[in-house]
Amino acid sequence: TFQTNILTELKNWKLNLIQHHKVQMKQEKEKHAAHVKQLQNEMENLKELLHAYEISISRKDEVITNLTQALEKQKERVELMRRFTFWRIQHVNAKQEEYAIGMADKHFQTALMKKVWAAWRSVCEERWKDKVAKACQLRAEDVCVQLTNDYEARIAELTATVEQTKAEILRLHSERDQYEDTMKKAFMRGVCALNMEAMTMFQSK
Repeated sequence: TFQTNILTELKNWKLNLIQHHKVQMKQEKEKHAAHVKQLQNEMENLKELLHAYEISISRKDEVITNLTQALEKQKERVELMRRFTFWRIQHVNAKQEEYAIGMADKHFQTALMKKVWAAWRSVCEERWKDKVAKACQLRAEDVCVQLTNDYEARIAELTATVEQTKAEILRLHSERDQYEDTMKKAFMRGVCALNMEAMTMFQSK
């Protein structure tokens, strides 16, 4: 009987131990399943966050590409405007130089005509009468006055053209400066918009 009791007690203890082990195994399995599920949820959240980051980076790359292309186009336009302005300045300078050479030549011709006229008048005064000499002098003076008036009118016209060309060059420079300032402001607004979008994306996540 004592032996039977001991065997029964050992059997009960064994059963209790097995039952306790099964309960512990069940609890460990539940904990493991819960931990695995939690890890899966975290992994899904990380996947969503990674997808959102990829979308944000793609948008930033697209905006940066657009801004880079816009800047390249602006640089090309500024370079073309600079070349055009330089060409206009050279063209105006060439016209001014050509006009100055023409005026110098005309002045030389006029001076030469005056010298010839003075010599011819002296000869005429010696050979002809005073009346003929005076008539020739009046005619020559009229011609000189007419030439002088024509030269002065031409000078005034060319001076107005030069002033108008200078004003056009100043206007082109002003437009170029305004266009560069507008592009700089647009670029800064684009960068600020990117930063705000990125901050909003990070804060929402």
